[in-house]
Amino acid sequence: MLFNSTGFLIFFPLVVLGYFWIPKKYKSLWLLGASCYFYASWNPVYLLLLLSTAFVSWAGGILIGGAERKQNRFGKKCVLAGCILWNLGVLFFFKYIAFLTGSLVEGLRLFGISVRLPVYDVILPVGISFYTFQALGYLFDVFRKEISEERNFLRYALFLSFFPQLVAGPIERSKNLMHQIREEHSYDPKRVKSGLLLMGWGYFQKLVIADRIAILVTEVYEHYTEYSGLQIGFATVLFAFQIYCDFGGYSDIAVGAARVLGFSLTKNFNSPYYAVSVSEFWRNWHISLTSWFRDYIYIPLGGNRRGKWKKYRNLLFTFLLSGLWHGAGWNYVVWGMLNGLYQVTGDLTGSFRLWLGKRLRIRRDCFSYRLLQRGLTFGFIDFAWLFFRADSLTAALRMLAYGVANPGLYTFFDPNSVFGIRAVALTEKEFLVLLMSLILLMLVDGWKRKKKDIREMLDRQNIWFRWLVYYGLIFSIVLLGVYGPEYNASTFLYFQF
Repeated sequence: MLFNSTGFLIFFPLVVLGYFWIPKKYKSLWLLGASCYFYASWNPVYLLLLLSTAFVSWAGGILIGGAERKQNRFGKKCVLAGCILWNLGVLFFFKYIAFLTGSLVEGLRLFGISVRLPVYDVILPVGISFYTFQALGYLFDVFRKEISEERNFLRYALFLSFFPQLVAGPIERSKNLMHQIREEHSYDPKRVKSGLLLMGWGYFQKLVIADRIAILVTEVYEHYTEYSGLQIGFATVLFAFQIYCDFGGYSDIAVGAARVLGFSLTKNFNSPYYAVSVSEFWRNWHISLTSWFRDYIYIPLGGNRRGKWKKYRNLLFTFLLSGLWHGAGWNYVVWGMLNGLYQVTGDLTGSFRLWLGKRLRIRRDCFSYRLLQRGLTFGFIDFAWLFFRADSLTAALRMLAYGVANPGLYTFFDPNSVFGIRAVALTEKEFLVLLMSLILLMLVDGWKRKKKDIREMLDRQNIWFRWLVYYGLIFSIVLLGVYGPEYNASTFLYFQF
């Protein structure tokens, strides 16, 4: 069930009404049943996979807690290792086995060796990467004694399957969500209004911006040989905003839906395209995943505590894993490594850039310098997005080679279409809507960057102004959203991970 489907628009109000109507002792069971139904709407069989992951990690937590009380450190480590192997083994089979066998066959072929390996054609369960990492995070927290093990399986199953964030995050920590599941949440009109407003903004990002950009990006990427390098670059710039509004929109809907029910989920994005460095970008992009890798991979490897070169090794390895987490393909590996290399290079050249700036008398405390930093940061990030968006590493390299060989500056100014891209992709009227929406997006992000709460700002305004904003948002989604002649809800990009 997609957030942008008519089914969810019926499902969610019913869940909310039931949650606030039934007695406290049944609320968690109600949400667990709703979450199971929500997930089973994709594939009922894979609900069993989700519940088996929940049972193994729940039982593992109990065994780890018991071993800790008996001061059996070896047994504690064995249980953790077994649970890690189970969770990663399931994830590996569904997500990476076909990639591994295919890469092995192609690698051996380079040495003149021809082999046949079994073909694994399995459907990737929706959200498996997200709930697997959430389960692993819980086990690590219990192992570190940062939380006590949860002894109630139903509560733990709800923690892992809570429907707003189940299939695409945020990847919640047990320290944040578990205690909220035990608490009672009563109806709060102000909180409900805040949650609905955040959901509306998420729908605006998804339906008005992301799905509109997707039309143009898909046209160019699927027929790149019919376009110039400049047009490919333009489509790649737009893809940066497509993936932001698609995933950021999902996160806002998830956080907003949870807020309506009384739960506070992790903020997943914080104006990432205002970042002045790649490292700052990653502190503000997909925050729940970035912090997961930091706390459970990068820091345990030694972080930056064991010298500069080991710090770089740890950083590159972490981003390599991040790339693989996003997808089973060499293009994702390159994407992850590029983002790691950007940060290593930035750290290595920091002293030189500071010296050069002083020599050239460049002021660092002014708008123009920050604008330059943001432009360069966006350029580096956007170049890496090309590998993320391409169907494969080979396709990405071919697009790069073609774009360099055919810059085609003149095609960008074709008066018969939007920057020379076929009108079937995006008309000038549609592009104007997109442009105005992107300006609004960056204004909102700019306000958030300054730590301004837009919802609180609206609450301080006169009632006529507030309702003008509310109705404006609703009508923008209804009238300007991309729906198609026979509406089929467009899936969210991060569902494939």
